[in-house]
Amino acid sequence: MLVILPPSETKSDGGKAAPLQLDSLTLPELTPIRRKLADAIVELSADLDASREALGLGASAVAEVERNADLWESPTRTAITRYTGVLYDALDYPGMTRATKAKAADRLLIGSALFGVVAATDLIPAYRLSGGSKLPGFGTLGSLWKPALSPALDALDDFVVDLRSGVYQKLGPVHGAVTATVVTEFPDGSRKVVSHFNKHYKGLMARELVRTRRNVRDINALAAVLSDAGQRVEITSPLEITVVTD
Repeated sequence: MLVILPPSETKSDGGKAAPLQLDSLTLPELTPIRRKLADAIVELSADLDASREALGLGASAVAEVERNADLWESPTRTAITRYTGVLYDALDYPGMTRATKAKAADRLLIGSALFGVVAATDLIPAYRLSGGSKLPGFGTLGSLWKPALSPALDALDDFVVDLRSGVYQKLGPVHGAVTATVVTEFPDGSRKVVSHFNKHYKGLMARELVRTRRNVRDINALAAVLSDAGQRVEITSPLEITVVTD
């Protein structure tokens, strides 16, 4: 089983590992696109106003542009500790045992506008590029990534749980992957798709899928793992699971 997490716009600073080496990342066949995008955002960082417009940044986000400018020289850290925020707080990688961290290394991938997808233990620098960013001289990131990323992910030949948000799923859809929707159920029985806590619940899902000792090979086993962990889940289609909250 593989679980693909969404990235986060918030990222930790610093790191103790050597600067970025694209050839060391998982799915090395994606290296040409990674290099093209990395060079593009470094070049773009020389123009603060253009960077703000392309990356959707506010007037005070100089530090984000500086991160891109230093992309090739800044230290790296593992992707699972680089990305931060609500989902990663719920996942609680720092609180995992050594054995569970080993499972995380085997089971977790993370979507990325810059790298396509990275493994949990891939070493990456801090950067700023979102799935909806529009770089000068490029089409959409989806038009660049999809022809290469989808075949690369399909070739992994494993049961995939895709927890990425829609914009990142479009960068590289995985054929046959199971996706998840989080909804809130109200006392009258009506339901609404969760927005604010969506990442939190997906982080909890990922945590249970890392911890489980089951060999999860289909959506029924997936539902069983989450149900045993106390989550209310429903199989809403052969490739979609719904987590119900109240």
